[in-house]
Amino acid sequence: MELLAKLTQSRDETLRYFDLSPEYLARTYSPGKWTVQYLLHHLSDAETVLFDRIRRVISKPNQVIWAFDQDAWAGGLDYAHRSLALSKELFAATRAGVLYYAEQCYTSKGHHGFVHSETGRRTLKDEFEKVAWHNEHHLAQIRTAIEH
Repeated sequence: MELLAKLTQSRDETLRYFDLSPEYLARTYSPGKWTVQYLLHHLSDAETVLFDRIRRVISKPNQVIWAFDQDAWAGGLDYAHRSLALSKELFAATRAGVLYYAEQCYTSKGHHGFVHSETGRRTLKDEFEKVAWHNEHHLAQIRTAIEH
C-alpha cells in the first residue's frame, strides 16, 4: 500500500533529524518561523494527536473531535527546553501505532467518519492521509532550513 510506504519513509527521515547538531536545530526555513527543533517537537506532538483521532474513529465513528492549538502546545509544553530524545521516542512509538492501524483499518474501516471541530466531516482514510501529508509538509520545511 502506497500510504504505508509514505509513512515508513517519512518516519525514517524524520527520526534522523532528531540527532542533528544544535547549529542545525536552531535554523529556520524562513524568518520568524519555527526552528527545526520546534518543528520536530511539533511533529511528535501532532503525531500523538492524529493517532488519538485515528483510534477514536476506529473505536467509535461519527463523533466530534476537537482541534488543537499548535502554538499553545509549543509554549505550554516548553518546546524551547523539552528533551528532543523524549520527542523522538514519542514520535517513533506513535508512528508504529499509526502504521499498525493503517495496515489493519485503512481499507476495511477507512469510510468511518467523524466531525472535526474546525474542518467538518472527515473519514478515517482522510486522517491517515493527513498524517502522511503533515509529516511531509514539515519535512520540506526542515530540509529548507538545513540547506540555508
